[in-house]
Amino acid sequence: MTKRVILVVIDSVGIGAAPDARSFNSADSNTLFNTAARVAGVSLPNMERLGLGQIYPLLGVDPHPQPIGNYGAMSEISGAMDTTVGHWELMGVKVSEPFPPYPEGFPPEVIEPFERAIGRPILGNKAESGTKIIEELGEEHLRTGSPIVYTSGDSVFQIAAHEELIPVVELYRMCKLAREILTGEHNVGRVIARPFVGKPGNFERTHRRKDFSLEPIEPTVMDDLKKVGYSVTAVGKISDIFADRGVTDSIKTTSNADGIEKILNLVESQDKEGLIFANLVDFDMHFGHRNDSLGYARVLEEWDQGLGNILDSLKDDDMLIITADHGNDPTTEGTDHSRELVPLLVYGPGLESGKDLGIRIGFYDVGQTILDYFGLNKRLEGRSFLPEVTASGG
Repeated sequence: MTKRVILVVIDSVGIGAAPDARSFNSADSNTLFNTAARVAGVSLPNMERLGLGQIYPLLGVDPHPQPIGNYGAMSEISGAMDTTVGHWELMGVKVSEPFPPYPEGFPPEVIEPFERAIGRPILGNKAESGTKIIEELGEEHLRTGSPIVYTSGDSVFQIAAHEELIPVVELYRMCKLAREILTGEHNVGRVIARPFVGKPGNFERTHRRKDFSLEPIEPTVMDDLKKVGYSVTAVGKISDIFADRGVTDSIKTTSNADGIEKILNLVESQDKEGLIFANLVDFDMHFGHRNDSLGYARVLEEWDQGLGNILDSLKDDDMLIITADHGNDPTTEGTDHSRELVPLLVYGPGLESGKDLGIRIGFYDVGQTILDYFGLNKRLEGRSFLPEVTASGG
């Protein structure tokens, strides 16, 4: 018997306003429902048979008469709606005080030491969409050699640079310098390298993006698993989000399609007992932040098709958990994350089926469930759903 948990975060795929959404200007957000409505319906047969329609019926996705999975939704407890905080909470770490955002750009006490450290001035320093600011300042960047610094609704310090002007290795060095400066009251959640290529009017960001995150403020479920000898395989940007902590193997991806293929390969071939923890980022990065409903719907269907292959490849002692880290409704006016409930779909060949897991308070229910599945005794604030999906309670 080789127990494995496959945890897939479909980044930003929210399923309706969270109880405190109004405080986050997200009262009208429902990423899945609104996206499906905007494109006259989506085809997600595998998510449907897991029970997605039981959580919230969407145009094209109905409640299944006999779902093979267990279904529910989760509301975030931490005081933010960004990638880092959402993933940390899934792994048992609650962040009471959100990391600082910079809607007006970064103050001189951040920018001036950063410019001294890299030996050149910067461009930008404002909150903006990554594609828009590269389009706006890319030509000046090529002329001056100054990197583009920008932020968003998240607590992020992003540095964009053309790969032919500032090599990726140098861009990563700049990010590390920024990470050293951004401490104390300016302790932003992530510094992100945003390399791009192309010519003015036709710039394109590349897959060499890299996140330089803070280390989790407490031990995570990943730390606990690794400490006692379980494998923790990070797929996509998971390793970056956790500053490489609690990871035994890291597999980078270039797209959702690549990530789905690598998850499938691991499910089919990996014989290590432990956690496979994956993030599929295209929903958020390419479509939510760009208000592209049609593209968002397309990658949802792409994911669902790949999911069918993953379901067919699961072994008897596997537990597949599908959820998200926040919302990013592409139909709303803004381009930032939204405070939403996230779907919770749980399936395994040896698990119960058709159980309603309800609306759960705190993403850390996932972390506690994983600990219980592997027989670890640590108790998080979360409430394990293992008893509800196993006939014996584990």
